Amino acid sequence: MNPAVWERRLYRRAHPFAYPLLRLLARRGPVVRVPGLGVVVNDAALARDVLLDGDTFRKDGPGSSGDLWTPILGPSVLLNMEGPAHRALRGRLAELFTPGYADRLCAQVLGGPLAALSGRLGRGEPVDLVDTMRVMAGAVICAVVGLESRSEDDHRQMFHRGEQIVSMVTLRTRTLSPAQAQRARDVLRPVGAVAARAYRAGDETTVMGRMKALGISEAEARGAAGAFFLTGTETVATLVPRLIALLHDAGDLDRVAADPDLLDPAIDEAMRVSTPTPVMLRSVHADTAIGGVAVRPGDRVLLATHNCCQAYGPFDLDRPHPPELRRLWFGAGPHFCIGYPLAMAEIRTVARTVLAAAPLRVVRRRAARGVLIPTYRELVVSR
Repeated sequence: MNPAVWERRLYRRAHPFAYPLLRLLARRGPVVRVPGLGVVVNDAALARDVLLDGDTFRKDGPGSSGDLWTPILGPSVLLNMEGPAHRALRGRLAELFTPGYADRLCAQVLGGPLAALSGRLGRGEPVDLVDTMRVMAGAVICAVVGLESRSEDDHRQMFHRGEQIVSMVTLRTRTLSPAQAQRARDVLRPVGAVAARAYRAGDETTVMGRMKALGISEAEARGAAGAFFLTGTETVATLVPRLIALLHDAGDLDRVAADPDLLDPAIDEAMRVSTPTPVMLRSVHADTAIGGVAVRPGDRVLLATHNCCQAYGPFDLDRPHPPELRRLWFGAGPHFCIGYPLAMAEIRTVARTVLAAAPLRVVRRRAARGVLIPTYRELVVSR
């Protein structure tokens, strides 16, 4: 099957109106001003320039991502900060998720669930990778916020909490209503309480304890935990089923299973095609231009990351990663995702377990509706 067929279906089910508009704008040029929407950037190099210029294009102004998250998380989290305060907090958090620590955390937290997954696949049982990833992502975020959980239902419930909040956001959302923001705060309150207890305990084997040791205040640590909770769970959970589906549909699954060196290129290519962050928002704070289009303070810039990535064509495992992309879906410069090492560690760990059971086939799948990040509602694989 052509991998692009199901990818388009996922986007159309998730965003039946916004997605066709987004793709239509890609044909209007690298930068286009759309009344009521903002200035849309469809070119990867120009989008990267915007992301690298944090003085002119900010996350804390009108129409930016800060408008979405500040009412929920407060004013001092990396998602909505700029300037010296952002650099200072990011500098203290930089040591939090080193690649080595992320690998150890995933090995510790996911050992049991991965063994169970391997056993089921090895016995030839059908496995729904969507539900599997809800459990895996929920287990990791429980560990991050300091919640001691022992059951798959605990992990699913933690994932569901994040899903409740993220599902309020669509590609057209500019800000959450007061009622939505209150519901989101209600969902996050018990998560924040758990994180605060773990922070006060100060156990440096935990993520919250490490934040305390790094000199991060309790309020900052709670905000960081909330940000990781909201941005990390769905990105990872949606990517693994889409990765396996793309490899299956392109006829590359057995090839990657047989050559471990192909896994990271396969993940990068799957992320390019699926684009886990399809749109990024910035607010203009000084007169300038993007690709010849003048912008002024107060303008909203919509970086159409999905369009930037789709410009390079369909899924192709042998395509070198375009240098101007350089994992653009994780951001760039001072706002490059600080949780990237943890996300990659989790994706690699689960993907290796799934691929070890190859040959596999997709026996059933359904696209999800009403989600921010297009994904499968169900993706069942079996030997």
